[in-house]
Amino acid sequence: MGNWLLILTICAAAIQSCVAVDRGNFKTCDQNAFCKRQRATQPGNSPWEILLDSLNSTINSLQVQVISSRSQARLQLQLIALADSTLHFELDEVNPIKLRYRAQESLSGSPQLSSLKITEQSSDSISLSFGGTGKAILLVKPFRLDVYDGDQLVISVNARGLLNFEHQRVRKSNEAARNEEPASEPTEGETTAEAEIKHPDEKPVEEEEEPGLWEETFKSHVDSKPYGPTSVGVDISFPGSRHVYGIPEHADTFALKQTKNGDPYRLYNTDVFEYELYNPMALYGAVPFMMAKRQQGTVGIFWNNAAETYVDIEESSSGSVVSSLMNLVSGGGNEPHQQTHWFSESGIIDLYIMIGPTPKDVVRQYGSLTGKTPLPQRFALGYHQCRWNYNDQEDVHSVNKGFDLHDIPYDVLWLDIEHTDSKKYFTWDPVKFPDPLEMVHNLTANGRKLVTIVDPHMKRDSSYFFHEHCEQNDFYVKDKSGKIYEGWCWPGSASYPDFFNPAVRDYWASRFALDKYEGTSLDVYTWNDMNEPSVFNGPEVTMPKDCLHYGGYEHRDVHNMYGMMVVEGTIRGQLMRSDYKLRPFVLSRSFFAGSQRFGAVWTGDNIADWEHLAIAVPMLLSLSVSGIPFCGADVGGFFNNPNTELLTRWYQAGAFQPFFRGHAHLHTKRREPWLFDEQTNKLIKASIKKRYTYLPYWYTLFYEHEKTAVPPMRPLWMEYPQDAETFSMDNQYLLGDSILVHPVVRSGEQEVSVYFPGVDTLWYEIETYKVYEAPGYQTIPVAIEKIPIFQRGGTIVPKKERARRASSLMTKDPYTFIVTLDKQGKAQGRLYIDDGQSLEYQKGSYIILELNMEGHTLSSKVTNQGAFETPELIEKIVIVGLSRAPSSIADNTGRILEYRYDATSQSLVLRKPNFSVSNEWSVNLKM
Repeated sequence: MGNWLLILTICAAAIQSCVAVDRGNFKTCDQNAFCKRQRATQPGNSPWEILLDSLNSTINSLQVQVISSRSQARLQLQLIALADSTLHFELDEVNPIKLRYRAQESLSGSPQLSSLKITEQSSDSISLSFGGTGKAILLVKPFRLDVYDGDQLVISVNARGLLNFEHQRVRKSNEAARNEEPASEPTEGETTAEAEIKHPDEKPVEEEEEPGLWEETFKSHVDSKPYGPTSVGVDISFPGSRHVYGIPEHADTFALKQTKNGDPYRLYNTDVFEYELYNPMALYGAVPFMMAKRQQGTVGIFWNNAAETYVDIEESSSGSVVSSLMNLVSGGGNEPHQQTHWFSESGIIDLYIMIGPTPKDVVRQYGSLTGKTPLPQRFALGYHQCRWNYNDQEDVHSVNKGFDLHDIPYDVLWLDIEHTDSKKYFTWDPVKFPDPLEMVHNLTANGRKLVTIVDPHMKRDSSYFFHEHCEQNDFYVKDKSGKIYEGWCWPGSASYPDFFNPAVRDYWASRFALDKYEGTSLDVYTWNDMNEPSVFNGPEVTMPKDCLHYGGYEHRDVHNMYGMMVVEGTIRGQLMRSDYKLRPFVLSRSFFAGSQRFGAVWTGDNIADWEHLAIAVPMLLSLSVSGIPFCGADVGGFFNNPNTELLTRWYQAGAFQPFFRGHAHLHTKRREPWLFDEQTNKLIKASIKKRYTYLPYWYTLFYEHEKTAVPPMRPLWMEYPQDAETFSMDNQYLLGDSILVHPVVRSGEQEVSVYFPGVDTLWYEIETYKVYEAPGYQTIPVAIEKIPIFQRGGTIVPKKERARRASSLMTKDPYTFIVTLDKQGKAQGRLYIDDGQSLEYQKGSYIILELNMEGHTLSSKVTNQGAFETPELIEKIVIVGLSRAPSSIADNTGRILEYRYDATSQSLVLRKPNFSVSNEWSVNLKM
């Protein structure tokens, strides 16, 4: 009876939390001991100084010890110069009791080294050069690192003196501490390192009375801390920068807000139902990366720590330490700028500093560290249809048929947890889904795919093969006593595979083999949900921090990386089952820095209201600039029932965001588009079809991302870095450098104010070709039929205007090029083509068609073809911005081409030139 009561209590709490987020389930800074201690560190009078006699250097690095004048505790500082203007700053304990965790899994490989030169040294400072224009100065007393781009100070570490590195220690009672004599030698059973930590200044150390050092209680949960307080923190200031961005995931503005009078931004992966907006509480993912923007440059930092982390942001006041420093160094005034304070519960200070100087430089520098998103299969960029849950096999068949009957494209149908046999993953409900492979074949016959959910909480059932294998092979996470940890999630009693164990990831990957995951084919892909990990009866709805992982590390050390490690195993499983021939597809709710290497993420359990539609843009921009470009928000809102206006506007917005999926909660009304009135059905269909016409452009953008790390969805300031008007803008954005999107996010809106960036730049409305001149704001009417979308003058955008049932059926369809001229009559663009699914593109099997219009001639150039061939042709070219009609048009062979010119829109349509995309050609307009 007791167990059933517990189950009922947990379920009731989960259902109640679906009504609104229960803030009482999640800590504030004041309820978190290490956050309070770190935040209490006072600026100025830093005790830390460099020991110059410990200095060592190589051609790439510098090592030196830093000592506290108060406790005599020592830290090892290492500076390493990396390729592409990046500096690696690392602080760790000297002789720790236990090695601290280093989050190396976030990195895509070993960073390429560069030269680090000592250019000047004195008793007060050490001057260094790195990466071309990079310079750094280490100040000895108090310790500080100042980083310059040329002569411009851009980043300062510990300028405010907030460095606080809590050493590991061995606990002893107050009574023992009072009676113990000072000792400099290890006691029996104690290492020399332990003795040094216990007695750093040759004096007995009594146990501190401050609560939360050795254990901490939150609600009914007790967190034991066997090594005492181990948090690390330091301040990082951005001289000259008024705006900072990044550190997703938070439902907040894109330009991060000041936190001085409230909680800091929290990075701690948690399962939050119906999250609140415009506050710094943690959500499902954590990327400790930040960009700082000033008018003349951009810099970035990556705080590589997988433990719970907080970030305080405060604008400097006149006369502050760094403001005064700026005045001294650069001759500038005390202009306010951003000061940040970073602190994590454990680990080391592992900081990467990227000096830009442009926004695209910073994302490239960060991408070289943590990786880029590999080009997804083309189907993944189409529309995805999901809900919790489609009832059974017949329901799936009915939905699939409904899309065809109503002529609505879609590529993927999704199944949530109810498709399994009693929430046992890698299984099927035998009654609801008696023949899953037949169901899959019905989908794939229409060119579509299936995604099934596979979560990391494993039902504790002796008849469940996965659970039995984990117990037999010691694959589960342990509790603090070393026993298998048991928590509660959807299956009831559950345990959690330890994905930090390589053998566990190997086993997980093996379960995706077609002969092991019965009922699947190569057209079935994966959704990893609840991988924060979610534990209904755990502290803050997740795993206790004192659980133990492979290698002896505590969960507190690795928490934010757990979800990413789940996906790494899933991705490998999909690659293995196709013999590394097909690109994988996985969607994950939890993520960390580096997760972009493994697939897509979404913004979790949003709500069907206008504010959640609006917040999607800043949330997706934050993810995009932080290295995770394949991102989206549930169209329509996961919870509650959107009215038809909201649903229409959400589809219009979602069609121009990277990951496009409709999803809804179990208890919402069904939302298939044809279930609404005729007008709503028509508008939703139009939005989805518009997405499909732009798939060639999306595909090209994702290819370019893999090469450059620049995200497809980007803030205006990424293309216009000196336009200060764009720095705090998060209600509109760019797709590539060519398309400007301004979603409509308010009910009943009749018009919106759109900002057009770029000096002397033209922007053309994509349907009417009405032209707007930049820079400045324009009032744009927004009838319910569409949202404001514009193509920049000077660009060429590839499209396919025959939107079929699925993207796979469009493979051989011809292309359309939309050419919008700038004021000089010029335009440029690119089309990338490959087979849309295999990994052969990584061997060079693709086509890149470079397009250029200049002097009334449009020409193409094939810059790479490899072994790839395609029959695809060009069926239409639209040239916009011609003040008059040409007298004739001929191609490079002299063939006269037919065209139609519209004087009202100043557009020319060239129909059926039938050029091959594999060949070079040109079109000459005789004016």
